[in-house]
Parts: sequence; C-alpha cells; structure tokens
Amino acid sequence: MFEARLVQGALLKKVLEAIKDLINEATWDCAATGISLQAMDNSHVSLVSLTLRSDGFDKFRCDRNLSLGMNLGSMGKILKCAANDDIITIKAQDDADTVTFVFEAPNQEKVSDYEMKLMNLDTEHLGIPETDYSVIVKMPASEFQRICRDLSQIGDSVSITCTKDGVRFSSSGDLGTGNIKLSQTANVDKEEESVIIEMQEPVSLNFALRYLNSFTKATPLAAQVQLSLSPDVPLAWFRLISLRLLLSTKLKKLATSDTTWLPKLKMQKNKSFIRQYYVNLSIKIPHCLKDFILHCFNY
Repeated sequence: MFEARLVQGALLKKVLEAIKDLINEATWDCAATGISLQAMDNSHVSLVSLTLRSDGFDKFRCDRNLSLGMNLGSMGKILKCAANDDIITIKAQDDADTVTFVFEAPNQEKVSDYEMKLMNLDTEHLGIPETDYSVIVKMPASEFQRICRDLSQIGDSVSITCTKDGVRFSSSGDLGTGNIKLSQTANVDKEEESVIIEMQEPVSLNFALRYLNSFTKATPLAAQVQLSLSPDVPLAWFRLISLRLLLSTKLKKLATSDTTWLPKLKMQKNKSFIRQYYVNLSIKIPHCLKDFILHCFNY
C-alpha cells in the first residue's frame, strides 16, 4: 500500500500548476525515499523532473515500489476541489488501477475523497551530467517573472547579457525594442531581494520567452530565482531543495562533432542532437521538494 499525507496541501497544488501546461501525462514513481516524476512533453521539447522527499510528508508509507500513471489535467481538476489550507493525502493499493485523493480541513469538520483512474504509460528516465557555469545571477523571483511578462509584449525571444556592470534583458519585435538592466545590489536585511552576480566570463544568450513565461509559473514557490548561464553547455545538474528550469537558446541548429554527452541523455523518438546554449534557473523551495527540473531543448 502507498499513502502520503501532506499538511501543506497548497504546495502540491502550486507544483502541479507550474508543470501542467508543459506535460499532459506523467508517471509518479513511489518508493520508500519519496515520490518522483520525470516526463517529456508530446513534442519532446521540454523535460520535467520532480522529487518529493518522504521526510517532507506528515505521514509516508510505501510498502513496495509503485508507478502511478496519471493525466495531469485530470489531477489538476481534482486538486482544485481542495482548499489552500486543506491537508492532502494520496492513497493507492498495490496493483490498483485507481488512486485516491483525500482532502481534510484543518479543523477536521470536512473530509472529501476523490478517486481517479490510473494510466499505463511508457516512461524512460534520462541521465543528466553535471555542469559548471560561467555566470550565476541571483535575483527576486517576482522581478524575473515581471521581466519575462513585460518583454513578451515586445518580442518572442529575450537576450540575456551578463557583464561586470550587471545583467541586461533585451527583446525586439515589430513594434520596437525593450531593454531592462539590473545592477548588482545587496540587501542585508532581505537577501531574497538582492541581485547578486557571480561571473567567470561575460555571457550573452537568447531564449524563447514563451517557455520562460511557463517556467515563471513556479514563482509562488520561492522568493528568489537563480539564473546559471554558460556558452556551449547543453545541460545542468539539479541541486537539493531547489527548482531548476533549463531552456535552450534560440539559435540555428548547428552540427557538432562533440557527442560525448549523448549516451548520458537518451531520448525517445529523437536520433540527432544539437549542442546549443542553455540557461538554468534555480529557485529555493520548501524542503519536501528535493529537485524539480524543467529542460527545454530547441531542436
């Protein structure tokens, strides 16, 4: 039997809200150490990887490893029936074809339960190599969300340029151009409101704004976002207690002779890979969320 009780039920709702527009179906792998999910979207452009540690739950029981295939749209509809302060419990029997969601009011005056049919999904887990970055920018998550939203009114892509003077976000389109520059600042009282830049070398990369705007839906999970950028780096590794979002640059597809990293990243329905530039956005979130990765590859 599997049972996981989360006192902060709103956390699960926020996580699902951040990923449901990128993937429609996914398998939740349940083990004694926690719950994990890894899935690509239908176009094989984005990859989501998420881990909820068992010690983040009020109660966690997993007698044997289970794989629960779910339609995230349907799961989202059920979670909308829970109030933000409700306690959420997920239950499933061994070899069952359904999963049960139980919502409890804090005062225990109201208890609701919903049953959802499971799906049989083919899944493939990807190995992601570690990577060093040329630039690391830490800034308020809400500010980054605002920048992506504002520049999407101007163009379809954004250029992120980091120098010793600061970080600049630029976009251009039919109606004109837009530029937003942030200088490095330090707030001793509120670290999450600071803009901190750690730079090994200057970097200038371009990214699709529609994916960045999807990524910023995770903003309610954290006060600060970390952007890690580096040229010629295809992937980034995730850290504990963090949310990472990765997006390839909007460049022409160029052939490459360096394919040493390809065996580590085996993807379905795709035989060729293009080495491009990537951005990694890491957001600190509550401790029960170990790792949450979104990878977007522009091929």
